[in-house]
Amino acid sequence: MTDSSEVAISAAAPHDIDVMSNLLELYIHDLSQVFSLDVGRDGRFGYAKLPLYWSEPEKRFPFLIHCGTQIVGFALVTRGSPASDKPEDLDIAEFFILRRYRRSGVGRRAAALLWNQLAGSWVVRVSEGNSNGYDFWASVIAEYTGGAFTETSRIGNPFAWRVFSFDSANLST
Repeated sequence: MTDSSEVAISAAAPHDIDVMSNLLELYIHDLSQVFSLDVGRDGRFGYAKLPLYWSEPEKRFPFLIHCGTQIVGFALVTRGSPASDKPEDLDIAEFFILRRYRRSGVGRRAAALLWNQLAGSWVVRVSEGNSNGYDFWASVIAEYTGGAFTETSRIGNPFAWRVFSFDSANLST
């Protein structure tokens, strides 16, 4: 069993772009089970927005997730969300934990660390087609906020989105 007390997040630096790109391939591969995603001619899914996380540092925040000395995932956060009219809202654009570390508390701890580090109004969106993702976020957010969150639905394609909103400014776990 993994010790979730060893979980840490760190801001990803420009020299981490290859690591982030590799992890994004694994993440998108997992999502291809839910969405109709195909690899390009180079055999990679790609993530065109990744360089923006270093060219727009005032509104994009890349993080690596560690368990002990091992990199076990990442989080990409944006200021501004497609699910909110408030430009200051923080949005989890992407969040990934390697399969080996799932269901061990690592993702739960990493999410709390992220919300504590970037205190403010948060939006977490998850496709209704991603039932595992929905179960994870619903549970983690309910625990972190003590139930002080809202959940709404938004039209999406091919599935509707569940949107969780809460403020982490006065919370910390």
